[in-house]
Amino acid sequence: MSDLLRILTHSRRLKSAVKELSNEQLEEFRNKLQSIIEERLSEEEAEKQINAEKTAKIQQYKEMLEADGIGPEELIDFSPERPSKRPPRAPKYEIWNSQGKHITWTGQGRMPTIFKERIEAGEPLETFLIESNI
Repeated sequence: MSDLLRILTHSRRLKSAVKELSNEQLEEFRNKLQSIIEERLSEEEAEKQINAEKTAKIQQYKEMLEADGIGPEELIDFSPERPSKRPPRAPKYEIWNSQGKHITWTGQGRMPTIFKERIEAGEPLETFLIESNI
């Protein structure tokens, strides 16, 4: 495409490129180029019309806000609040292992091995509940 652009934007190159075309072919080329130009101009005009309507609506809304005593800056929240991390869940179950280490579990996620072993041995999970969570 850059070759075409290089030819079209330089008059001597364009003249040399179309030298072998007949007058009918040149006329056809001109008509096609003219229709492309007209189409582009109509698209730009439609876009300008849409932008003008949008601008008019914005102005109308501004006037309505001013009439109600509301400033545009009041519609925008300037304090960007980042969502805070949720606080960690309180442990729901606890157990002491044979080395005297205190192990807790929230009841969510993977069950610690010591809890799993004791439950498989026959103890109910409720025996490990922390008293304050009852």
